[in-house]
Amino acid sequence: MKNSNSFFPILAILSFFFLLFSYPTKKLSEDKLHQKQFNDKYNIFSINKPENLSFCNEKVNLNSADIWERMDKELLKNIYWQSNTILYLKRANKYFPIIEPILKANNIPDDFKYLAVIESGLENVVSPSKAAGFWQILSGTAKEYGLEVNLAIDERYNLEKSTQAACEYLQEAFDKFGSWTMAAASYNKGQNGVKRLIEKQSTNNYYNLHLNTETSRYIFRVIAVKEILENPKKYGFILREKDLYSMPKYKEVEVSSTIDDLSEFAKLQGTNYKLLKQFNPWLRSTSLPDKSKRKYKLKIPIDDSILVFDDFQTPEIQQQ
Repeated sequence: MKNSNSFFPILAILSFFFLLFSYPTKKLSEDKLHQKQFNDKYNIFSINKPENLSFCNEKVNLNSADIWERMDKELLKNIYWQSNTILYLKRANKYFPIIEPILKANNIPDDFKYLAVIESGLENVVSPSKAAGFWQILSGTAKEYGLEVNLAIDERYNLEKSTQAACEYLQEAFDKFGSWTMAAASYNKGQNGVKRLIEKQSTNNYYNLHLNTETSRYIFRVIAVKEILENPKKYGFILREKDLYSMPKYKEVEVSSTIDDLSEFAKLQGTNYKLLKQFNPWLRSTSLPDKSKRKYKLKIPIDDSILVFDDFQTPEIQQQ
């Protein structure tokens, strides 16, 4: 009978030469290989630490183990909550072109558009504390900054006007605290709340303050969203231009008198009640009362891409 032990040395030699000639001549660095695997395969990977992160040109010290751990947490949460983050990317294409010029006109850093993302996901939502709109403004604060809030009209849902109000708040906070990072933190905690923390803890550096859980995560959440939305492919988000949402074309109609029936008004404008409310979510009732003759601008959709089908004809009700 043939001795099988003589087979193993031959197998070992063949395996050695196979590995020698199949190994890539140019070895990828560990970080680059890690990133390549992250992008090419649907696996669960830890991420590489970004080289530089900042908010409004105020640098984040990632050399601090504490700061990196907090930053890593928010990056991972947003990277691996893919459905949520991909919607951020889609909506940003639709709404950032409205937000950005208002920030610029008020000399507010462009990075604050990401604050709106973490506040509302770029949707007109209402929080448990009744803060509303893209910028999540409380009713009392809205009135302080000139927004109209009542049963029929709530300008917290007017993107242009609420963005302007947010700009005024942030500029006031920056003037008070001398830092855009602290101004952003005060958007969450409140200016008086931040002032008390600074006085009590003797530091005006956000990263050195002992904060409640929500505020301690707040800036890191903003920076994480900024990093991902500015570098989507780096984190595995692949979107085509046609995947992104865009704002349909519309015209603006100025009114300065009461509209008793918004549904009838919509028909006269060549649209319908649903679309009128979608384009003007600040209209909170079926009418627009205007006893003071204040001027309002209503957006009327004119885009052919918004399909409006004719209603079904309602059959006549037979009399019994």
